[in-house]
Amino acid sequence: MTRVLATATTALATLAGLAVLVGTRSWRCALRVLLDLLTAAGLLRLAVDQGWAELAAAAAIVLLRRMLWAALTGAAQPRLSAASSGQEDHHLPLR
Repeated sequence: MTRVLATATTALATLAGLAVLVGTRSWRCALRVLLDLLTAAGLLRLAVDQGWAELAAAAAIVLLRRMLWAALTGAAQPRLSAASSGQEDHHLPLR
């Protein structure tokens, strides 16, 4: 039953991604929806086949999804704030 649900989620993820693309005309938004739903399908498959290989595959899918999204949005590494980079914050009031 769960295997069928995972397969249906994968098929519906593609349809949902296409619907978002047509509705919003934003490929980034459509890709985000597609990747999130494919992650959900992978986790449903993990619920069926519980083993180290399946767990490693699910972790790889999540990591790939996060890396792809970070590369597309240009947010691969968070920027350091002035306080954490050792620079002084001169705009802060003194006590």
